[in-house]
Amino acid sequence: MEHLSTLFAGSAQWAWLLTSGLRIILILGLAWIALRAVRVGLDRFEDRILTNAGPGEIESAKRTKTLSDMLQNVLSVAIMVIAALTVLQELRINIMPILTGAGILGLAIGFGAQTLVKDVISGFFLILENQVRVGDVAQINGTGGLVEAINLRTIVLRDQSGAVHIFPCGSVTTMTNLSMDFAYALLDVDVAYKHDTDEVVAVLEQTAAAMRDTAEFGPLTLEPMEVIGVERFGESSVTIRVRIKTLPLKQWTITREYRRRLKKSFESAGIEIPFPQRDITVRHITDGKSVR
Repeated sequence: MEHLSTLFAGSAQWAWLLTSGLRIILILGLAWIALRAVRVGLDRFEDRILTNAGPGEIESAKRTKTLSDMLQNVLSVAIMVIAALTVLQELRINIMPILTGAGILGLAIGFGAQTLVKDVISGFFLILENQVRVGDVAQINGTGGLVEAINLRTIVLRDQSGAVHIFPCGSVTTMTNLSMDFAYALLDVDVAYKHDTDEVVAVLEQTAAAMRDTAEFGPLTLEPMEVIGVERFGESSVTIRVRIKTLPLKQWTITREYRRRLKKSFESAGIEIPFPQRDITVRHITDGKSVR
């Protein structure tokens, strides 16, 4: 009898291994394959978009990368949760109490962690409305830098000094995107009062046109330079404001190069870039008399 019971017990274990055991292995294998497929598929899709993106498609490529990272995280979590619940079912564990408890726990967390829920909802709409993308340069709550990552709950920003700033999405009160669709290189040019402003404007336009004709800087500019006009009268100079429409993130490159070229153009044309000057009068008092 003991031999028969041992035989039946062994048969039951083998039967479980050949049925539920194999199904568990199959479930884990399919979950691993699904995770790899999601990762590889999204990476290839992203690489194809970034490879084929021309100057006018850079913005869509940024949005594609942001959504790809977000979708990969969401799908990975969903696959792992489904695989875990299916394995528990094969282990003859009733998952209904787990699902019910998870629902109650989620409700409790929703009431107790309102800030977390606010961050997640804000992050969802921030991505949905395409307000900012990975690779953009933005100012968030007064702090500027490169957007390195966008999650459902946080935005990661790296400033020019290399410091990393992490902002919960729900705490973002003001955000300025400096690289959405296009940008402007805005310059205020000071010249001496003695120069004719029309002649100065002609030199400004010639310099901008020469820069736009180059193979290096021409593709970065979208339109010819716009002369806004005389902006103000200073103590020793007249300020003329101009701007150049550029590709996103290229406004600083164009600004630096235009200033370099403009200095040479002004020197060639004899246009003076003024600097503050002061007249100082020294008085000496001799025998009660003031002498300069």
